[in-house]
Amino acid sequence: MTEKDLHLSAMAQELWDNDMSRLLPGLDYKISLQGKAGLTQSCNDGNDGAALPLFTFVNENIFKKETFSAFISLLDNYESDAGEPEVVTPEEEAENHKFLESIINTPPMKIAHRYLVEKQLSPKTTGEFKQQLYRIWFELYARRGSSRPDFSGFEHVFVGETRGGRTVIGFHNWIQLYLQEKLGHIDYKGYSANANSPKPDDNKHILALQFSWKNRIKSKGSIFIGVSPEFEFALYTLCFLTSPNERVKVSFSLYEVEIVCHHYNQKHIGTTYPILTKYL
Repeated sequence: MTEKDLHLSAMAQELWDNDMSRLLPGLDYKISLQGKAGLTQSCNDGNDGAALPLFTFVNENIFKKETFSAFISLLDNYESDAGEPEVVTPEEEAENHKFLESIINTPPMKIAHRYLVEKQLSPKTTGEFKQQLYRIWFELYARRGSSRPDFSGFEHVFVGETRGGRTVIGFHNWIQLYLQEKLGHIDYKGYSANANSPKPDDNKHILALQFSWKNRIKSKGSIFIGVSPEFEFALYTLCFLTSPNERVKVSFSLYEVEIVCHHYNQKHIGTTYPILTKYL
């Protein structure tokens, strides 16, 4: 690990230790890993390694917590087709600000803000920090080849998009996965593992998996499971501002993880997600 990785590992551990709203596997939620996913290229090619849903139980009382409730209210604000222009209504903009307001004073976000101020990467005042977060995560921008804003970092990472009628891009959030599976829009096809990654464990908080969404395929995805919205927001914001367009290796709790983080024009998050490299 580089010196920067060690610093970020210490920060990731502090964020983890202060994620007071994290769910407990086996108690607050249960998943069924089933079989290993095949080399699926389409939704119905016979390589499904899981006959049953991924989630067998989630204590939905957790979703009544302020940050979870505010997060969930954002998930239906986007067009899933990449390339379709997004129109943000005043109500949706208010929901974005309400979510930021709900997380800004949580322990993980306070820790992240403190560190970023020390590194002169974020403004000191809470109001200006929220403006920075809004620009990074919620400001719409146009992808290359598109003339109209059709995309935000939040939409890609936490909600997911579909492309070309065949594939799912982004979609790295367990709450969205659970809610969409409950609605019947997700077909979980099994866990993913190779020679360089450990087999997932249903009592751990990181999972590589394959699924289809709205009859489009996500051939390999990777998500945290059971963590709070404020933990993911804090960790990904830290990685984006300290190491844009890099893979950051961090160790915390039971995990050694690479956080993939790509920027767009240095101002916005393009994508970010965790890759489990080993258990500690």
